[in-house]
Amino acid sequence: MPADAPHRTGTAGTASPAAPAGRPHRVTVAVYAQDLVLRIGVVHQLRQRPEVELVGEAEADRARASLVVVDAVDDDVIALLQRLQRNTATRTGLVVGTFESAALQRVIECGVAAVLRRTEADQDRLLHLVLALANGEGVLPGDLLGKLLSHVGSLQRSALDPRALTLSTLTAREADMLRLVSEGFDTSEIAQKTSYSERTVKNVLHEITTRLQLRNRAHAVGYALRNGLI
Repeated sequence: MPADAPHRTGTAGTASPAAPAGRPHRVTVAVYAQDLVLRIGVVHQLRQRPEVELVGEAEADRARASLVVVDAVDDDVIALLQRLQRNTATRTGLVVGTFESAALQRVIECGVAAVLRRTEADQDRLLHLVLALANGEGVLPGDLLGKLLSHVGSLQRSALDPRALTLSTLTAREADMLRLVSEGFDTSEIAQKTSYSERTVKNVLHEITTRLQLRNRAHAVGYALRNGLI
């Protein structure tokens, strides 16, 4: 596994004490981090809380909550989230350094139920995130919640009037990439700004032109501008 690839971490080899009689069962948590520093920080914070039981790699499948701790959302992180999504017994939260709004729909599609920015990830907020996941709740920063509600609203308007052209004609990722094309950025620059690979950028733009039966990127930008999609 590459050194910078997200990997599963925890407290393997350390037995967790049984919960005393009368105390609710602790929430089992598996932590996945991109590097040792990220792992140590989150594990150290959660290990101090009696409400949490950290589980190691061998027991990760029984975790009620999985925390993915990363610098940014890229294709490797998405692959990890998709892998975790297959385990229906666990719910996933994302603790992230930088987070572009364009990534919101992508991570939600991968089953992420809660997002916390690393700058805000103190012990209390991490615990709140874990307990929310265990209780079937969702957690989003205020600005991301606003974007999500706006997106849901546009989908509802589109469902009521299928003939109407709204932002829901394009996904958030597609709209962001077309907007960057309209501003003169090339494939590599778009990849850098959106934290996707160049291959993903090319595939997304190709999907737009194919689905909307357009000739090329310039035609796609013109179409989106004329119809108020970007």
